[in-house]
Amino acid sequence: MGRAFEFRKERKFKRWAKMAVQFTRIGKDIVMAVKESGPHPETNSRLRTAMQNAKAVNMPKDRVEAAIKRASDKSMANYEEIVYEGYAPHGVAVLIETATDNTNRTVANIRSYFNKTDGSLGKTGSLDFVFNRKSIFRFVPAEGLDLEELEFELIDAGLEELYVEADEEGNDIAVAQGAFENFGSLQKALEEKGIELKSSKLERIALSHHEVTEEQAADVLKLIDKLEEDDDVQAVYHNMAE
Repeated sequence: MGRAFEFRKERKFKRWAKMAVQFTRIGKDIVMAVKESGPHPETNSRLRTAMQNAKAVNMPKDRVEAAIKRASDKSMANYEEIVYEGYAPHGVAVLIETATDNTNRTVANIRSYFNKTDGSLGKTGSLDFVFNRKSIFRFVPAEGLDLEELEFELIDAGLEELYVEADEEGNDIAVAQGAFENFGSLQKALEEKGIELKSSKLERIALSHHEVTEEQAADVLKLIDKLEEDDDVQAVYHNMAE
């Protein structure tokens, strides 16, 4: 069938694999949200956030409902959220957020990934000076929406910056950014204005970036790929310059 067919097939498999990982991570977010504040999104902002993120990646509604039902079962154990920090090869800082039901397995896996790629796992808090945690909300700007006016209206809710970036398909996505502690107030303000959020997350933003060569970047990406493939890993952040 030719190389073009094989290329399309490979891309499709990669897309399916990425979707599966996203569904697993959001499923964990749903479980932790329900365990924390109950199964009703109307009164559980963390669950509402997880459901918004599920919709953004086209996670089937029945899978979302199944996760909520599963988490509502008191016999089901919750996940523990743990952050790991370290350095990839060539001095690139890496921070990993995990959600696990077996901390021994998780730390052993994380350590092995660093060791196999000539990195080093550090102590908790060792990268506090490298990353800052921010509230990040993404949405598709509606036709006619005045972003400058919206930016002004959201300042009292804790908005620090409102800008536009391109998604993977090249479409414009508006990004509202605020401090970690203003997540709830910003989320509420955006919802009250009728803005349908594409995703709502607490993300780690690098305060400075580490320059590497193309060959060195390939070494770093080997570690990042291993980390992102692990079922216990929720998010991976680094300060490698793009």
